[in-house]
Amino acid sequence: MFDLFSWDGWFALFGEHRLWIMFASAFLSATVLPGNSEIIFITLITPLLWAGSPYFSMEIQSLLWIAVTGNTLGSLTTYALGRWLPTFNTPPQNAKLTWVLEKTQRYGSVMLFFSWLPIVGDVFCAVAGWLRLNWVACLIFMTLGKIVRYVFLLFFGLAIL
Repeated sequence: MFDLFSWDGWFALFGEHRLWIMFASAFLSATVLPGNSEIIFITLITPLLWAGSPYFSMEIQSLLWIAVTGNTLGSLTTYALGRWLPTFNTPPQNAKLTWVLEKTQRYGSVMLFFSWLPIVGDVFCAVAGWLRLNWVACLIFMTLGKIVRYVFLLFFGLAIL
């Protein structure tokens, strides 16, 4: 039975359902909802590295690819939400939104490589959807950015050990 106020209960929950927890955290972190998939990723990867698992073990690779998949699907969801936004002809009043809009119009789907950035990355995805950029190209650059992000976190996780 799960004990809400017990550390052992929480560790057991993380051990049994770590891939689902990683997917949910990565997915929600990439949408407009707040989240910290980096903390969850480091928390789940650290015991594996302490136990001496090699970087390319099946456990670490599955955790890495689940994180990348969840985060990419979350960004794709934000892209889809951006497609539903109504179009307008007046320029936005927000300076950050104006900057993101100009960069996305200039560089196109390549800007979605930076969709992993906090706050601005979500706006990049929504603006790309709003501009009706090619979703396949957007998906490719989103995925590449997420892979670089989580591989960096994987090696950073070992550096803090």
